[in-house]
Amino acid sequence: MGRQQIDDCVEQLCLKGCVAVREEIKLLTQGVVLPEIRDLDEVARKAVRRELEAIMAVYGDACPIERESDGWQEKTTTTG
Repeated sequence: MGRQQIDDCVEQLCLKGCVAVREEIKLLTQGVVLPEIRDLDEVARKAVRRELEAIMAVYGDACPIERESDGWQEKTTTTG
């Protein structure tokens, strides 16, 4: 599997938003094969999971932008 295929799958999954990605990481950890990665071999599937975990580690519990599954609302932080 090529790096581009892995990147494409990661991007496709990330477009679903933070909440969905966190759920998908749980599923991937349990060995579930998501539709977006069904054409990848086992090594590439693990690479997708690791990449998603790394991306979500940057955000911690925060989601800077909520996507379609969360209502497509950009979260803003006010200082004051």
